[in-house]
Amino acid sequence: MVDENEFAGTARDLGGKVQDAIGGLTGDTATQAKGKLNQACGKAQKTFGAAADELRDNVTDSPLTALAVVAAVAFAVGFLVKK
Repeated sequence: MVDENEFAGTARDLGGKVQDAIGGLTGDTATQAKGKLNQACGKAQKTFGAAADELRDNVTDSPLTALAVVAAVAFAVGFLVKK
């Protein structure tokens, strides 16, 4: 299953590329900068979506391992906060 953030990130990246190109053609540096920012944000959102999808798959495939990892992290955080 593909995460919705992957689709949104890809769309934002493509929109940023178009915006960057239009800014470059017209000489509008502000539009070009916004395009580059949208490209970077789109790539980050796409990466987040892929990571969320991978995590979801791992939890579904082995829920006991995921539960053990969560318990270990909670124990470590509780130990660090108590000190």
